Amino acid sequence: MLQRLRHAEIMRRVRLSGATSVRDLASQLGVSPSTIRRDLEVLDRDGTLRRVRGGALADADTDTDRPFAEVAAVDEQDKEAVAARAARLVGDGDVVLLDIGTTTMRLARRLRGRRVTVVTSSLAVLDALRADPVVELLLLGGMVRRPYHSLVGVLTEAALSQVVADRVFLGASGVRPDGQLVDTTLAEVPLKRAMIAAAGQVVLLVDRHKFPGTGALRVCGPEDIDVIVTNEGADETTLRSCAAAGAEVLLT
Repeated sequence: MLQRLRHAEIMRRVRLSGATSVRDLASQLGVSPSTIRRDLEVLDRDGTLRRVRGGALADADTDTDRPFAEVAAVDEQDKEAVAARAARLVGDGDVVLLDIGTTTMRLARRLRGRRVTVVTSSLAVLDALRADPVVELLLLGGMVRRPYHSLVGVLTEAALSQVVADRVFLGASGVRPDGQLVDTTLAEVPLKRAMIAAAGQVVLLVDRHKFPGTGALRVCGPEDIDVIVTNEGADETTLRSCAAAGAEVLLT
């Protein structure tokens, strides 16, 4: 891969996850760790990202530089396959919590016309279901976080404390090799934890590129996840850690 293309791909992955490691980038791009280290040094000097020990972090203003529509266009086929498999877990009459994210948005589209109740803090899910006359749609209140198309804050957390759902479909920045679920957005982590507490079953929706993943903030451990829906090709070591903790792994 040409250096220019490799740099663009590194930035895409760092911006998508918020943080990533030299090891992960080397594995994903098929080059040596030393090559990645040199790339990160160049990108750090240019001010494109921040080089840290063992990897790199996105700039603090990445949220505003990474429109939701752009994230939605990344790895579309993998996300669509995950959403299709997840939709099969939903039964008529179910109350489901849908987290924010581009994969849960795709799942929402597949629930159109179903006799289910959807509770969400995602404005993208709202857009997908607002015109559907069959789905009962409950939107959690809160402060609008525009780059993420989501609602966050104490009002959202307070509303979640009143919810009892059959299952939650959760997104994340990534899953670490030991099975820890991580995220990069401080405002979203308390909501993910509140969603886990409000649901009888926790289903993690993450495409294969997030195994293993990186993130500065811990959401929960693998023992808190009941089902993982991802793609063939996800890191096997990470999946084994999750399965050993009791999670059922469904591959598309």
